[in-house]
Amino acid sequence: MSKRTTVAMVVVAALVVVAASLVGVRLWRDHDRTPLERAASYAPADAQRLSWTDWAAVRDRVGAHLDEDSSPGKVEDFLDEGYDDDLTAASALVQSARVLQAHFGFSPATVSWELFSQADDGAVVILKLPDDADLDHVGDQLEASGFTRPDRDDGVWQGGDTLLPEIGADLTPELQYVAIDAGDGLVLTSDKADYLQGVVDHLGDTDLPDPMQEVVSASGDALSASVYAGDYTCSALAMSHADDDDQATGERLVAEAGEVNPVTAFAMSMQPGGHVLVAMGFEDDDQARTNADTRATLAAGPAPGQGGDFTDRFTVASATADGDLVRLDLVPVEGAYVLSDLSSGPVLFATC
Repeated sequence: MSKRTTVAMVVVAALVVVAASLVGVRLWRDHDRTPLERAASYAPADAQRLSWTDWAAVRDRVGAHLDEDSSPGKVEDFLDEGYDDDLTAASALVQSARVLQAHFGFSPATVSWELFSQADDGAVVILKLPDDADLDHVGDQLEASGFTRPDRDDGVWQGGDTLLPEIGADLTPELQYVAIDAGDGLVLTSDKADYLQGVVDHLGDTDLPDPMQEVVSASGDALSASVYAGDYTCSALAMSHADDDDQATGERLVAEAGEVNPVTAFAMSMQPGGHVLVAMGFEDDDQARTNADTRATLAAGPAPGQGGDFTDRFTVASATADGDLVRLDLVPVEGAYVLSDLSSGPVLFATC
């Protein structure tokens, strides 16, 4: 054996060890993390909003037994049941589900989870397929639907806004471009090819800001969730979205409730037991203790901008401070859609 061959074999062996080590590190990191935490680890570091749906858990919750051969009609029935339980509002794919099931090789009927990440520069849908999913079949389905296969495995499948109407109606623009990560069993989609390629190139290499990671962790085994960065919370859920009279009412209620501080991150999630959990981050422990009382008072009173009172929608089971986090445990009134109603503004108890 030549010296050159020996060196080449050593290099290859070293690369195999490094690759195995990286896989081992990932598995070790994932061991104690919830599905939402694992999904959030793939999100771009500059994400301002995350929308989470644990589709496997939702299917279990409503007793749906579906696979890739299930009819689009059965998929729609499943989504109707999920909607009735307020479990589908965070998904970016509900309106597209029938066509996805028929033409894309994946849909809410088959994926394990969905994370929709929105940043200033773009948005991406990240889907985890089951471990036994055939990603080659997904590629074949995409090609048959008219997508152009990329030159490399981690490249972007080219579709575009003219292709989607040819495949079927009601497809979200976020499905214009697709990427497949076979190593982690992921399918990623976006309405911007360059943005999607950038996400794939840095997939899992960056972390969300600490406050967002904290509220994600505090959300536990969420079935569905909306997670916001601090600035996004203060904009999207602001009382400025309400009319003048409701804004004036909100200002009075805040003044009566006590001190409020800007949040550093915000998450609202549907929990397995049917409760809605709100997690809010603050600058320090003192702010969290103060805001636990203030936010509980606001969440138990009138809901200007939403109409009526919050008690028409839920009761506050508890409001606790833990370090720099505040948790509100909300028990929905029967028939109320707390997560879908309150995941967009204005929301008084989320005021900054």
